Formats: sequence, structure tokens, C-alpha cells
Amino acid sequence: MELIEHYFADFTPAQKEQFAALGPLYREWNEQINVISRKDIGNFYERHVLHSLAIAAVCNFSPGARVLDIGTGGGFPGIPLAIFFPEVQFTLVDSIGKKIKVVQAVAEAIDLQNVQAFHSRVEDLKVPEFDFAVSRAVAPLGTLWQWAKPHLRVGRQSAEYGNGLICLKGGDLVQEFAESGVKPRVLPLPRVFDEPAFEDKVLIYVPR
Repeated sequence: MELIEHYFADFTPAQKEQFAALGPLYREWNEQINVISRKDIGNFYERHVLHSLAIAAVCNFSPGARVLDIGTGGGFPGIPLAIFFPEVQFTLVDSIGKKIKVVQAVAEAIDLQNVQAFHSRVEDLKVPEFDFAVSRAVAPLGTLWQWAKPHLRVGRQSAEYGNGLICLKGGDLVQEFAESGVKPRVLPLPRVFDEPAFEDKVLIYVPR
């Protein structure tokens, strides 16, 4: 939790409690359902919570915005972002039911009121349009854009970015970008966080 507060300030007491509760909750759930890599659970706040909040560091979603988390897994980046932006509505989707079970349980345990979670493929999702889609290394960029674009409405629900796709990735992405059919904006995460874990990580934005 100290790591999160090193980079972000002005949390309400309720937000601090919610962030602090995530570590114990995910450790408990990980004993039952492997939603986080066993080698990562010891670095949970750095590799999962702080990584998710890279989106918040560069994009301030407007109150009332609707955000779709594609392939949320155990709830990342959606759960940390929902805590950070309590006036934004988040819809978390994953095709693996046991992971959505964890998302729903965590959201209920910390009284997170602005999250809906669905066991569904994003292609089959029947929900009103969204302003942004977010994701963490779920699929190649071109595939992510094919999934996200039909759900995104044109507009601007952020001071920094027009509506679109924001995803977190790492490694060598040259070929993936070339095959994607889109021209993304890329922000290296070492410009955002000093932690060594983010040396090869980037934030990618594709406008609607």
C-alpha cells in the first residue's frame, strides 16, 4: 500500500481501506483459485495494482464515464481503477467463470459499488456502449481493437484522451504493431513509474 501512496495522493479513507484490503483478499482467493501467478503474489501491489493504475496516472476518466475491461482475469486493471474512480462505471468481462467469481467476491467484500462483472466473451456482450475499453496483455493489439471497437462510442470522457482503447503491454511489440492495422500512441511506463518491474512495459492508446 505504501508503494501506491508513493505515486498517488488524496485518497479518501474509504479508498485507502479498499486498496489495503486487496492484498489479503487476493492471497486468500489464490489459495483456492489460481488467478494470479504464484511467483507474483509476493509483489502483488507492484505488479498488479500499481501496473493497473498506470492508466489512472495518464488518463483521468470523467465522472459518469463507462469503461469496459476486456479479459479482466482476476480483476485487473478494472478493480484498482474502479477504486481510483468511484464515479466511473466499470464493466469487467472474462470468458473464464471462476475468475469472474473472484472479481464479484472481491468487489462485494470491499463494497465496490461501481463494478459489474460478466462471465462472457467480449464478442457476445450485450451491454450499452462504452467510452473506453481497457485491458492487460490479453490478446494482440489488432485482436483487442476488433473486440473493443464495436463497443466504443465516439466522444471525450477524459481530459487527456478521446474515447478509445487503452491497454497495458510489454516486451517487443514491433511485429504486433505492424500487424494490428492501427496506429497506436505508445507511452513507456518508466516515464510514469520508477520501479524496475516496468522497464519493458508500455501503455498503448488507440482512439475511437
